[in-house]
Amino acid sequence: MSITQNLQYIKSTLPEHVTLVAVSKTKPVSDLMEAYDAGQRVFGENYVQELVDKQPQLPNDVEWHFIGHLQSNKVKYIAPFVSLIHGVDSLKLLQEINKQALKNNRVIDCLLQIYIAEEESKFGLDEKELNEILSSDELKNLNNIKVVGLMGMSTFTDNQAQVKKEFQNLKAVFDKYKTLKTENCDLKTLSMGMSGDYELAIDCGSTMVRIGSSIFGSR
Repeated sequence: MSITQNLQYIKSTLPEHVTLVAVSKTKPVSDLMEAYDAGQRVFGENYVQELVDKQPQLPNDVEWHFIGHLQSNKVKYIAPFVSLIHGVDSLKLLQEINKQALKNNRVIDCLLQIYIAEEESKFGLDEKELNEILSSDELKNLNNIKVVGLMGMSTFTDNQAQVKKEFQNLKAVFDKYKTLKTENCDLKTLSMGMSGDYELAIDCGSTMVRIGSSIFGSR
């Protein structure tokens, strides 16, 4: 199957309210252009340098998402154009994104990453840390960011019951905090689910899925 056929198939299975992020890390610009020509406009990259290199090579109406682990000292490189930063896991990082967004006269949307997996290597906040950030006075002063949702990554396992439990846990946290609306916090997006588990994630309430290998082939 070609990239175009893969995209058409996946989009035919997605409910209308679910946003598809095409995860294009390590893929050449020609692959991204094939997906673009097939109608895809939202692309996710994991590495700052790769994102900065690709951005000027694609049309201006592409919506770029940064989905990797973002270091504070690299925010400045993507702040001029990034649409959504997934995986924000500290107030310090939010403050840096706010600072760089202000320099670029922009408001940058962010997702807070919640730790739901049973693996030690995954980044993210627990619910106590999430609560501390969302209720902090510091957050209210960040006028150039908007927290628009949560994201999480499930454990890398074939145990579907475990993955489902993790997704349900994240959805419960999302539901608990989505009523908390402030000037710069309005949780509308729940980003969970990748190539291997996106259908299960959608069943559990995901509104955004990050799909790479099922579109572009394995790396």
